[in-house]
Amino acid sequence: MTATILTLLILGSGLLVAEALLPTYGGLGIPGVAALAAAIVLAVLASGAHLALAFAVAVPIVVLSITLGVVCMRKVLTVSRRRARGGAEGLIGHVGVVRQPLDPVGQVAIDGELWRARRCWSEEDEPAPDEGDPVVVNQVLGLTLSVRRAEVWEVEP
Repeated sequence: MTATILTLLILGSGLLVAEALLPTYGGLGIPGVAALAAAIVLAVLASGAHLALAFAVAVPIVVLSITLGVVCMRKVLTVSRRRARGGAEGLIGHVGVVRQPLDPVGQVAIDGELWRARRCWSEEDEPAPDEGDPVVVNQVLGLTLSVRRAEVWEVEP
């Protein structure tokens, strides 16, 4: 009986650690909690207590573990839906100002930094933005930004 309890404790703990490190969305966490609950019930029964006491000890631990897992999962999903704040993905949608005309490649100042930029392909038929005109980043290709002319609603705070 002791070997079974010890095996269930190790298995349950291992599954919970694996759930924390792998994106299984509860696939390993639920069996891990079940294994720990079974180990607790068997350990209480092995000590000579009644089944009611075993469940009275195991149920609050299981409920607490599942609640903690659900809260953590909601936080993870909330964070994963956010837009990137840095790097190339974080520049998309930022408003900048033309410093050198974009004919075909010029410079744009965004957040105090000068970037190499070219016009978006959809605006190649229109005249190039002049110096001081606001532009919006559409795409990042290496170290070159693809920009378009900013709309009035994008410039106003």
